[in-house]
Amino acid sequence: MKKLLTFALMLTGLAFAQQTGRVRVVHASPDAPAVDILVDGNMVIQALPYREYTEYLPVPVGTREIRVNVTGTETTVLRANPNVMANTDYTAVAVGFAGGRQPALDLLLTVDDNTLPAAPQIKLRAIHAAASAPSVDVYLTTPFEQIMNRQPGLANVPFKAVSPYITAMPLMYQLRVTPTGTKTVAINSGRLATWGLIIRTIIAVDAPGGGGPFDFLVLPDRN
Repeated sequence: MKKLLTFALMLTGLAFAQQTGRVRVVHASPDAPAVDILVDGNMVIQALPYREYTEYLPVPVGTREIRVNVTGTETTVLRANPNVMANTDYTAVAVGFAGGRQPALDLLLTVDDNTLPAAPQIKLRAIHAAASAPSVDVYLTTPFEQIMNRQPGLANVPFKAVSPYITAMPLMYQLRVTPTGTKTVAINSGRLATWGLIIRTIIAVDAPGGGGPFDFLVLPDRN
């Protein structure tokens, strides 16, 4: 499991008076081993396994260096230099294959809108991080509602795409994902309970090693 280091709050000598943004990291590369996360050369996360994610971590504003290393080594498999803005949240998702297959390993960086929706709504978005999956359609319905005659809420979503945020009432839902233009369900959430004034990011991922059965992660952006 992920291990937050005690000095994660002091990246590069961070003082609480400094302006910061926040960054979290998601391990969504199905054939990559557990990884260490370094910011400006400082270790902030050790041994983050596949399908796990960090909490939001404070990072000083400005251009930062984020490195993803194979756990316990100096081998860097991903490197990025985001320009971190004050009071802004980011999600960095490691996607693709590390072992030479296509699509190749990459770091997808999103800017997160964690402003709450109007009460009592919820706010959701989706990220296609399943490297083995084609473009997909996404259906968000009430539980067990038939999708045969429904149009998808999100259509033809390609790999690495990040959907816009949508708002909905806090009900019981069912999320289903199909290859684009079909009704063949590749991911089925079953019943999803929601409650008001939450924000969630839903990330489609491969099985370990790549391929199906596909699954999804639900990241708690804000409660």
